[in-house]
Amino acid sequence: MTNATIKPLTPAIGGEIDGINLSTPLSDAEIAFIRQALLDHHVVFFRDQTLDHAQHKAVGKLFGDLVKVPFVEAVPGHSEIFEIIKLPEERDVYNFGGNWHTDMTYMQNPALVSVLYGDEVPPIGGDTMFASLEDAYSALSPGMQKLLEGLTGVHTADRSYGKSGKFANDTIADEGMDVRPSEEAAKQIEHPVVRTHPETGRKALYVNPNFTFHFKDMMESESKPLLNYLFQHMTRDEFVCRFRWTPGSVVIWDNRCTMHRALNDYDGHRRVMRRVTVGGDQPKLI
Repeated sequence: MTNATIKPLTPAIGGEIDGINLSTPLSDAEIAFIRQALLDHHVVFFRDQTLDHAQHKAVGKLFGDLVKVPFVEAVPGHSEIFEIIKLPEERDVYNFGGNWHTDMTYMQNPALVSVLYGDEVPPIGGDTMFASLEDAYSALSPGMQKLLEGLTGVHTADRSYGKSGKFANDTIADEGMDVRPSEEAAKQIEHPVVRTHPETGRKALYVNPNFTFHFKDMMESESKPLLNYLFQHMTRDEFVCRFRWTPGSVVIWDNRCTMHRALNDYDGHRRVMRRVTVGGDQPKLI
């Protein structure tokens, strides 16, 4: 039994949990509450938490095995943790995570869950937006759903982390981070455009602007009109929630059915977030 409660942020996505202290060993009832809340709301939020590195990793391990995120140097001594940092002097530049994306779809087994901790947050701005890809899929016409279920998306990290990608030049907010462009980022990975959530059986769109560039057996120019339509559709107001960070906030999101975007509206302020990532399985359409 638990005294935890959850308050939905929007009808489609997001719920704020109260009554659970993530820094302490959690009861079976509390773990079950969090897991079910994540399945119901796709992303869950906690306020006023204090997590050291070990406690942060323990929260992630509630959902599976932690993995190191490629192309970004980890916190020394903690290979499963990396920091997302923007410094006050980084002005008028792209911020890490600033495009809509689902974590690590450039891998054969992409991220399952991500857990982000607000270490230092700006006094105003720096919110994160989340989109429900299940609701976005459900809102499509039967004809469009059938069309998309026959398509495969090609994903790559090359334009972000490749040798000529966004992080390979000096016009980007990575001064406070150690982002390491690599030829490995050019690898192309195929995923179904519609995937079935392995726990709920619900279908979700599984493409994103950061890592999906064309459909299998189609040129990028041929794929672009439909992909652009999907990207606009997936971020319609009715599928999206917006979270205002406060110090000690924790956000847990399900990468199997969401996208997210870190807003870049806090130039002149320092923002430090800390993330662990749970490895997932290979996306499938069932």
